[in-house]
Amino acid sequence: MKKSLLLTSLILIASFAWAQTALPTGTAVKMKLETTLATFSSKAGDPFSARVTEPVVVDGKTVIPVGATVEGRVTKATEPRRVAGKPTIAIFPENLVLPNGDRFALNASLVDTNRGHGTDVNTEGQFKGAGHDGKDLTEVGIGTGGGMLVGGLVGGGKGMLIGGAVGATATVTHWLGKHRSAMLPAGTELVMELNRPMTMTGASGGQ
Repeated sequence: MKKSLLLTSLILIASFAWAQTALPTGTAVKMKLETTLATFSSKAGDPFSARVTEPVVVDGKTVIPVGATVEGRVTKATEPRRVAGKPTIAIFPENLVLPNGDRFALNASLVDTNRGHGTDVNTEGQFKGAGHDGKDLTEVGIGTGGGMLVGGLVGGGKGMLIGGAVGATATVTHWLGKHRSAMLPAGTELVMELNRPMTMTGASGGQ
């Protein structure tokens, strides 16, 4: 009797262990955004969703299948006015939902997008839109008698504003009223990497 119970327990333990798959830190998950995010319309706390576009496979076994949903929220959306600043969108994934409805807590960071054109993703997982370009700097420089104001705005100081051309006011007002926006439209391809190991219990999308 005891041997029978021991054997049954071992089988159950083995089955449970087999049903678990651990995804290591750094595992990449590729997805396509289903929610349009933009610095001029999104705010911290807004939800977003994305759909997994490539299966995550471990030892020949599909652990995260195509079609799984990533749910999360926006943590930051800003449009700085200074020359040196760049519009920023930060997102945090919270859940992974498999096609069969199983849900798992997800801790990952954005590492890449397909946006290009002066955009990038920094080491903190924030999407940075294109900053102010050379045309903006030339416009401000011409209107302030040789770019005296540009140095002040980049450095954040006020001293460079003193003594500028009288005609600078109109140019400065025009420039300060311009924003550089960042946008991640629905359909944008995202790549996220796990920040910590993730155990998928009983998860299987097939071979």
